[in-house]
Amino acid sequence: MPHAKSQRRLGRDPLLLLRGFKERCAPPASWVQKRLQFQKHARRDTRKSPERWTRRPQPGSPRAASSAARPGARPTTPPDVRMRTSQSAGLKRPRAGGPRRHRPPQLSGSASYLDGAGLSPPQVPPPPADSASGPGRRAWRVFGAWLRAASGPRTSRWKMPGSDLQERGERSDEQVSGAKVIAQALKEQDVRYLFGVVGIPVTEIAVAAQELGLRYIGMRNEQAACYAASTIGYLTGRPGVCLVVSGPGLIHALGGMANANMNCWPLIVIGGSSERSQETMGAFQEFPQVEACRLYSKFSARPSSIEAIPSVIEKAVRSSIYGRPGACYVDIPADFVNLQVNVDSIKYKECCLPPPVSMADTSAVCQAASVIRSARQPLLIVGKGAAYARAEESIRKLVEQCKLPFLPTPMGKGVVPDNHPNCVGAARSRALQHADVIVLFGARLNWILHFGLPPRYQPDVKFIQVDICAEELGNNVKPAVTLLGDINAVTKQLLEQLTKPLWQYPPESKWWKTLREKMKSNEALSQELASKKSLPMNYYTVFYHVQEQLPQDCFVVSEGANTMDIGRTVLQNYLPRHRLDAGTFGTMGVGLGFAIAAALVAKDRNPGQRVICVEGDSAFGFSGMEVETICRYNLPIVILVVNNNGIYQGFDADTWKEMLEFQDATVRAPPMCLLPNSHYEQVMTAFGGKGYFVQTPEELQKSLKQALADTTKPCLINILIEPQSTRKAQDFHWLTRSNM
Repeated sequence: MPHAKSQRRLGRDPLLLLRGFKERCAPPASWVQKRLQFQKHARRDTRKSPERWTRRPQPGSPRAASSAARPGARPTTPPDVRMRTSQSAGLKRPRAGGPRRHRPPQLSGSASYLDGAGLSPPQVPPPPADSASGPGRRAWRVFGAWLRAASGPRTSRWKMPGSDLQERGERSDEQVSGAKVIAQALKEQDVRYLFGVVGIPVTEIAVAAQELGLRYIGMRNEQAACYAASTIGYLTGRPGVCLVVSGPGLIHALGGMANANMNCWPLIVIGGSSERSQETMGAFQEFPQVEACRLYSKFSARPSSIEAIPSVIEKAVRSSIYGRPGACYVDIPADFVNLQVNVDSIKYKECCLPPPVSMADTSAVCQAASVIRSARQPLLIVGKGAAYARAEESIRKLVEQCKLPFLPTPMGKGVVPDNHPNCVGAARSRALQHADVIVLFGARLNWILHFGLPPRYQPDVKFIQVDICAEELGNNVKPAVTLLGDINAVTKQLLEQLTKPLWQYPPESKWWKTLREKMKSNEALSQELASKKSLPMNYYTVFYHVQEQLPQDCFVVSEGANTMDIGRTVLQNYLPRHRLDAGTFGTMGVGLGFAIAAALVAKDRNPGQRVICVEGDSAFGFSGMEVETICRYNLPIVILVVNNNGIYQGFDADTWKEMLEFQDATVRAPPMCLLPNSHYEQVMTAFGGKGYFVQTPEELQKSLKQALADTTKPCLINILIEPQSTRKAQDFHWLTRSNM
């Protein structure tokens, strides 16, 4: 057996074991004599004329027969030719001839029994046939015993996949690229969807993600990709990823990051950037990306090494969903993407836990319940924060058990169904103006709720704010009570206080009577507008016919000016998180990105569920080319373009032609005008979907029925309406005032 130090040096590598025994396996003396004899003859042969090597025995000659009959005969190839052939094959030069002694199997420098190259484990060769005993025989026995001891049982060491030694041997030299590390880190954090526009240097990241089973959806614009990724975060509670290239690609995505941050939706943006060695040198698309993204995100960072990527991605995911959700940015230098590191150097982080659930202070909950009990004209406002918190069950129980009126914000619709008898959405202005106690469930006193200030509210109205974000409490007005915590958990706390003993607001109160009268009058006015038979149609006619056919479980995506505002009052929602619109930031162009994300979730969770995307013609223009994305992935989306030939309002074809008779459009055409009677449906048909152009209620009903029945192709219905159509008169301005 070898010395202990030698054993430590050689380890358990068969190649080293074989080489280490080379000197110990001395051949018998008879072999040495024969070898010297043949080497002598070989040297004598090389001094002869080279012509000797060109002579070949003639077929049938005695020499040919004797050569063929000789056991172990080899072709008469010149030594120099044999040497060149052996060297080119990576082998040692063969001997000049004669019987060869047994030698340990030779391993090339590039081969290993542990590298998975299909080699068999080393076998102990038999002892020399002409030596039944002696030192050579003993050396082979020692070598075989040591090799078997070092190798262990063959079935477990050499052939069994997943064994410790094999796995250790395979992983020790295995390399992994930065792109694959990013993809694996995302998968570890339960990220399932990636959106983006690939290019240098992020294409490999998308490919690596798909290899791991993550879903990559290639978009046509980074803004739309960012809108889609943020929607995934809102609908599923785990952030979607937007993958963008450096410089302009990231800048395009900033709009989506800002929208996600304002809406408080989880989002991860991964942006490629210029190589580290080229910083400040004017590299391709060089831009201070980490610094720029800090204005639009909760967390913005660049990993210091590939080994740091899993930790940074885990923190980005955790930051995006903890506290008030929002956007996070991770910057990846171009040289990281294809840089190879040892796989053992990467330590992936465990998936971060769901956000911790916090509850409001018990004394504050008791105080809030006391204020609600004393209210003469109470009102609950349900925001999209309640929808994101999955608080629909507890809020609905509070509404029904305490008989309280509620008003949903645009994306709070469906937390309690719009057709619930306690919904006062049709009397929105009256409810806000006369309520004396208002409870805000995940709704902020921003422009959507007119900042909580008079004249839209009573000067002495008492606000009870329920929010996950402490900084939001007391914004614009001083609340009577603040309840900081998870909206679902806090609602359950309130419900417990108001039901022990059970307290109910009187359904026959004067406040309820006032609200119901206003709801009835507003609904009658809307019905009158919808029943008009004049052509082209108006907004109300369109939406009432659409509402009649919409499935109750469909997603409704809406954007535009009048299209979104009027549609919000007519199109009903019955399920939470099933309405998506321009949101807190009032962003136009979000519609198709939102619809794509909703359709992906629908296909995964509830096949057959439809997505209805209601667009103004102006809003459709922001991201209309995403129709190609919809057709490429064959998503179950029906797009309705409510076409009034303009922004807010437009002109018919005759008026447009008359305006341009004497002056150029850049001088004569009003800034709000768009080209009259544009055939947007042809954008859909150009990519293989179905398109409809409708001008009457009958055409609208027929085309929508066909579009909903056909689940094999996406559809676009271009609905021509009266260019000067507008919403009914409002008691208060919804948006900022304008002289137009």
